[in-house]
Amino acid sequence: MSWSIRPIRPVPVLLLAVVLTACGGGVHGTPGAAGLSDPYFPRAGNGGYDVTHYDLTLAYDPAHRHLTGTAVITARATEDLSAFNLDLKGLDVGGVTVEGRGARWNRAGQELTVRPRAELDRGETFRTTVRYSGTPETITDADGSKEGWLGTAAGALALGEPAGSMAWFPGDHHPSDKATYDITVTVPEGLQAVSNGEPTRETTKDGRTTYAWHTGRPMASYVATVAIGHYTVTPSSLKNGLPVYVAVDPSQAEASRKVLARIPEIMEWEEDNFGPYPFSSTGAIVGRPDAAGYALETQTRPVFPGAPDTDTLVHELAHQWYGDSVTPDSWRDMWLNEGFATYAEWLWHEDHGGDTAQQTFDALYRGDYGDDPESNEAIWAFPPANPTSAAHVSDSPVYERGAMVLHKIRQSVGDDTFYDIIQGWADAHRYGNASTADFTAYVEKKAPHKDFGPLWRDWLYGEGKPERP
Repeated sequence: MSWSIRPIRPVPVLLLAVVLTACGGGVHGTPGAAGLSDPYFPRAGNGGYDVTHYDLTLAYDPAHRHLTGTAVITARATEDLSAFNLDLKGLDVGGVTVEGRGARWNRAGQELTVRPRAELDRGETFRTTVRYSGTPETITDADGSKEGWLGTAAGALALGEPAGSMAWFPGDHHPSDKATYDITVTVPEGLQAVSNGEPTRETTKDGRTTYAWHTGRPMASYVATVAIGHYTVTPSSLKNGLPVYVAVDPSQAEASRKVLARIPEIMEWEEDNFGPYPFSSTGAIVGRPDAAGYALETQTRPVFPGAPDTDTLVHELAHQWYGDSVTPDSWRDMWLNEGFATYAEWLWHEDHGGDTAQQTFDALYRGDYGDDPESNEAIWAFPPANPTSAAHVSDSPVYERGAMVLHKIRQSVGDDTFYDIIQGWADAHRYGNASTADFTAYVEKKAPHKDFGPLWRDWLYGEGKPERP
């Protein structure tokens, strides 16, 4: 082979930049993922960033069902980003800015894709502002339940489990991305707007009243809420000084009076059993029975469709520890919410003159719990840690069989270690996220001399009704 030497010609600057990029000589962002591949809701959430705060300014006209909103979303880039997505279903986008500069954007289904003028570096904190308006949607879930923005007789109720919050504000709507919130709502004078956390401002001007609420602890978007209507809002406090805000539709005031008066008693009992309360206020929102067909553990202020019974109040307040403070990594881990809250009901009965948890467990296993044989059989439809589809993440195995798993742990380790486990679990993952694998590992660490393999295999992950030893 012969060689020859040729003169080197200058490379144009533009071409040199392209060559360096192709060879890895420059740092360029890529679009964040449109969805986090959740096993049941794969398009929920988004990749490439972590939201730290939502500042939502809303105005609602119930007569025309018209919502106007501005969302200021503070986030940190977890990778170099040329674009990122927000979840937003319906509503019209009027404009988007990133760090105060106009950004390009487009819509495709529930995805709002934002392309900032300047790429975002990994670790960079950035602020995105989205202006939007329109008629927010009510979403029908795979199991037939309603969520999103629900119209009521006088206003609206916003509920978000599992994905309804994207119907009223843009965001990273997966339970794994939690943030603090400021929610400000303007409504016609005479109506109230109740949300999570604590009230910070109430002003009336030109026939409109503005209510501002602040949530200073991390919150998953599915437990954010706004309730607009005629509510009597009663502030009080527990013996330890914790603020309590109870909002009740006047039509439900008498029916709910006695059970709501038990909030201090229930909160004291739950702190004794589950450890220190994780948030800076508590309370309840009691709407009319036709507002929604279910109660929901909206953070600091559970929502009830009509006057709740004591069991339901115990259940939803227990979620403040298990579900709201310790939030599942994915919707597959839903039993860590519902199994714990259901077992809280069993423990309440045990401590207040009702059936013991063992008696409840035995009745469920025999199939003679309550008056509905079909419901008893449904407990064994699938293992609590592996619902069969999105339509079943809130079915009986997640609740009752999930509680049975906890009781099996209690049987195995005894009461002292069991309460150490459930209190320690709430403390170890306070304000964070955790998976089923995290929980089983935690239990095994707390009781290292026990073999939990058969329990996990048969009760947590096993198909069908386990054989009872």
